[in-house]
Amino acid sequence: MNSEFSKAQAGSYAFIGGGQMATALISGLIRAGLPPRAIVVFDPDAAQQERLHASLGVDVGGRVDDRLAGAEVVVWAVKPQVLRQAVQQASAHLRAPLHISIAAGIRCVELSGWLASARVIRAMPNTSALVGASVTGLTAAPEAAAADRRVAQDVLATTGHCFWVESDERLNAVTAVSGSGPAYVFHFLEAFQAAAQAVGFDEVTARELVLKTVAGAVQQAQSGDPFGTLRERVTSRHGTTEAALAQLDAARTAQALKDAVAAACTRAEALSTEFAQQA
Repeated sequence: MNSEFSKAQAGSYAFIGGGQMATALISGLIRAGLPPRAIVVFDPDAAQQERLHASLGVDVGGRVDDRLAGAEVVVWAVKPQVLRQAVQQASAHLRAPLHISIAAGIRCVELSGWLASARVIRAMPNTSALVGASVTGLTAAPEAAAADRRVAQDVLATTGHCFWVESDERLNAVTAVSGSGPAYVFHFLEAFQAAAQAVGFDEVTARELVLKTVAGAVQQAQSGDPFGTLRERVTSRHGTTEAALAQLDAARTAQALKDAVAAACTRAEALSTEFAQQA
């Protein structure tokens, strides 16, 4: 374990839930130097337990037990609809750990109440955590200590880029942009591949062309130049690109994307309200 990691993150970790996002976080922690023996995962799915133990070497269990009591950090990685029940089932085994929740929609105030703890951090990673390239927004309960914030950031940073927002409401916007964002990109890639096939490329070649084209464009964008400037450089007057972009503008694709992000944000806010009313 490297020295920076050991100072911030040394200790034992428990994961409640062992799905793909939990797997990504556990993999990141192990890559960063946390020994698998320091991690226990509780998940009722026997196949999930077997997969995690076989692939990552972590301790596993179907039902929460006294192993949870030794955890200095507990990561809540279950669906928001079952999080409160999971907390109730685990409460007898909890001491006073740092709690990190990656469940969408459940605010810090509800989490703090359910857990009887001010040591609560919410995180909104995205599925790119699976390849170590997540974009993760974080927010903390007002009473959470600076040391707890540092630990939470170190944990989530093992899967990619992290940044802080000041409230649950701002985390709803994070959910709409970077949380759901990979799906927007995959939707575009899917449509782009279909368009390439429509002009005569086979499926394999179309996929390769799309992936390499997008990767090259993203690499260019790392220059820091405004996206609009980069677009203009590709677009010759009366040329092929201008003709293509005219079709996209006619279809109002830019407005459609704005509407999509706004819809996701509105839904995230509605979920927060629903869970608050159930509390």
